[in-house]
Amino acid sequence: MNQTTAALSPAALLSGLRELIAEPERVISGADAGEDYSHDELSGIRRAPDVLVKAKSTAEVAEVMKFARRHHIPLTPRGQGTGLVGGAVPLSGGILLDLSRMNRILELDPVNLTVTVEPGVLLMELAKYTEDAGFLYPPDPGEKTATIGGNISTNAGGMRAVKYGVTRDYVRCLEVVLPDGEVIEVGGKVAKNSSGYALKDLFVGSEGTLGIVTRATLRLLPLPKCKTSLLVPFPDLVKAIEAVPKVICAGSMPTAVEFMEREVIMAAEEYLGRRFPDNSADAYLLLTFDGATKQEVEDACTSAAEAALAAGALDVFISDTTERNESIWSARGAFLEAIKGSTTEMDECDVVLPRSEVANFVRFTGELQKKYHIRIRSFGHAGDGNLHIYVLRDDLPEAEWKKSLADVFEELYRHARTFGGKVSGEHGIGYAKKGYLAESLSPEVRRLMAGIKDLFDPEHLLNPGKVVS
Repeated sequence: MNQTTAALSPAALLSGLRELIAEPERVISGADAGEDYSHDELSGIRRAPDVLVKAKSTAEVAEVMKFARRHHIPLTPRGQGTGLVGGAVPLSGGILLDLSRMNRILELDPVNLTVTVEPGVLLMELAKYTEDAGFLYPPDPGEKTATIGGNISTNAGGMRAVKYGVTRDYVRCLEVVLPDGEVIEVGGKVAKNSSGYALKDLFVGSEGTLGIVTRATLRLLPLPKCKTSLLVPFPDLVKAIEAVPKVICAGSMPTAVEFMEREVIMAAEEYLGRRFPDNSADAYLLLTFDGATKQEVEDACTSAAEAALAAGALDVFISDTTERNESIWSARGAFLEAIKGSTTEMDECDVVLPRSEVANFVRFTGELQKKYHIRIRSFGHAGDGNLHIYVLRDDLPEAEWKKSLADVFEELYRHARTFGGKVSGEHGIGYAKKGYLAESLSPEVRRLMAGIKDLFDPEHLLNPGKVVS
């Protein structure tokens, strides 16, 4: 039992929480919760909760939070556990609050172009629901089984961010349970708002350290009528990355600009058991354009193709059929799992840089691979400068792996700072990247962030050990 929960015996903790929940079977001892609840998708951080609570309503979340505050018990909110930085791992034990059963789509408002959901709704469910109704929810993170609450928690971006922006740009209103158990609403269905401090935006990206989102009203757009992708091979990755600003400035803004290496494509082919349309080049850009008319999209693709060829592309393949798009984008969606399956262990650097510095940074990662004799694989969002760089353990002994990983990460994050980059583009800080965040911030900024945490959660009970606490 964690020190902070020592005031209550395990039996008293369970019985006290079961009194608050209508179905006592939704309050489970940590020992019986299952190993999956002790970690997230990637990070090596593991810690089992003392008790797991599967909430179904805002009222239950508020009561559990009040109980935790009353008995000084740490509480960690969790969705599907698809995070990569330990953000949903209960580092201090205590209560793990699973919100995945709060999964209702509550309202579609076509007049105000909004949809209101509970936090446990999956991204893929929301995307299908809105598209079937003729609307687009633009944020498009690669992990489609993540919850909307988790996307809001990390301000997730995804492949369409280059044109449409990130999750924060589509959050209109939030219902939030504060660390004292009080429920507030911030924002509204209004299209613009200059009414005091933007508290709504403070909760977005706070990784559950300031409050627990229990309902969200999200902005929608009309669904584009036409969409086409271009697969563009290049002789090497640096040349591909260098072409991105030229392609973007050629005409219409692409919906997505992804980069990928041949090694990652080959891993995805093996993982899926399916051929990629082309794997002969060392590097590729994958561009998508959408619009209201076929002519608009065709003109954008033509301009982009001409710019890419002028920048050194080997060819341009048009993907305008459902089958070919499925082949390309299913491979792109499998990159993370394919890389994981090719090694024994790995960790990720999720830096974001000014677009002008991406090529230099990619070149630097190649130098690190040679310097440390360790495999480094990457893919990511070339259009918005967000790189996903994976350092792979393979057959390295434990001590050598830990030292090499620490050395490589230190160089990656230091180099990113030099280029004006930031620690995380979309996966958040959690526990795994907390030290790198601290190094990247001035003392004044760290003090302000710590002060915000102290104001909202003076006892540091809500998701402790994450981001700044």
